[in-house]
Amino acid sequence: MAEITAATVKALRERTGLPMMDCKKALVETDGDPEAAVDALRKKGVKTQETKMGTRDTSTGRMGVYTDFEGGVSAMVELQCESAPVASHEEFISLANDMAKQLATGPGAATPEELLEQASPSNSGTLREQKDDLYNRIREVFNLSRILRIDGSCGSYAHHAGVTKGVLLEVTGGNAEAAKDICMHIAAMNPTAVHKDDLAPELVAREREILVEAARGEGKPEQIIDKMVDGRMRQFYAQQVLEEQPFVKDDKQTVGKYAEDANMKLIRFVTWELGKE
Repeated sequence: MAEITAATVKALRERTGLPMMDCKKALVETDGDPEAAVDALRKKGVKTQETKMGTRDTSTGRMGVYTDFEGGVSAMVELQCESAPVASHEEFISLANDMAKQLATGPGAATPEELLEQASPSNSGTLREQKDDLYNRIREVFNLSRILRIDGSCGSYAHHAGVTKGVLLEVTGGNAEAAKDICMHIAAMNPTAVHKDDLAPELVAREREILVEAARGEGKPEQIIDKMVDGRMRQFYAQQVLEEQPFVKDDKQTVGKYAEDANMKLIRFVTWELGKE
């Protein structure tokens, strides 16, 4: 049996951030081998984390976003945790960003579990090992709840530094800065579609029916109702459709006109709010 010195225990504690007694016990169990002790502690941490996943509230966290406009690849992940301080922890931010970068620049992944088995862009191990190592030191449950990769040029925006909302906007042409400006607009104005034709026909028909009945209720003559409703539908589209909305940075023009001036075509956007699938 190897001698377990105070210095060895202290070194393991500094390396793992775990309590002295946990470190000493791991060293005893592994006959004083620091590497084996780290593995043992990680395994125990993973087991504890998995046990607690169903009972711990991971309602906070952040979005990790990575975009390469010229390279034509982008990704966004949602990494949840238990508390706001951890969501703002430098290493937690790095973990979310590493996940997004690997998803975008690696072979891709169909599920969070598949992504976790891939190499970390900033560490020697996998993303799962990076996540578990951070858990072992912070002792707070992490949940990689959503992942998204878009193979195309995208703008991105992380509202409140990624803590509350993330946006990816796929475009052709234009430039990254103009695409980011529109992502900021999307985060603020919450459109439901890029183009008028993208709206569900039943939604448009229902809105038009409501406006027709409202005009009749106001006693408007039948011969002018259709024209009135056409005007009011423009307001509806300005609320729902990205291209039709007044641009937040210059409300004298629409988002569609801003994109046109930037020689950019809007393809699709994805907006995630933290904890809201």
